[in-house]
Amino acid sequence: MIGRLNHVAIAVRDLDAACAVYRDTLGAKISEPLPQPEHGVTVVFVELPNSKVELMAPLGADSPIASFVERNPAGGVHHVCYEVDDILAARDTLKAQGARVLGTGEPRIGAHGKPVLFLHPKDFLGTLTELEQV
Repeated sequence: MIGRLNHVAIAVRDLDAACAVYRDTLGAKISEPLPQPEHGVTVVFVELPNSKVELMAPLGADSPIASFVERNPAGGVHHVCYEVDDILAARDTLKAQGARVLGTGEPRIGAHGKPVLFLHPKDFLGTLTELEQV
């Protein structure tokens, strides 16, 4: 069902400082910041040869990652994202197996302009899991 690892997302308090670590310390190529008001975050992508790292910071007082960043002021891994060919088929298969899909269960458009869903971390070894249709 799942394809390749699309990205690992790291929630941070200060997006500029996080970008500097990857750009200046590790020599990585960083995308321009992309505000995602519908998701309550601003993201940048660290481009890697085989995947990406998504750095995301809270956008607005109601950001869904605000409490995560408060609990983890230095930042931390927030979720992993896997690619799927058919997000609706993946959702239906997972739900039939007892997995919980967060939100309404309907895909939303993510930062890459593609449909995404999130799966409950308690069903996936304590890890918030995102599925993105390729």
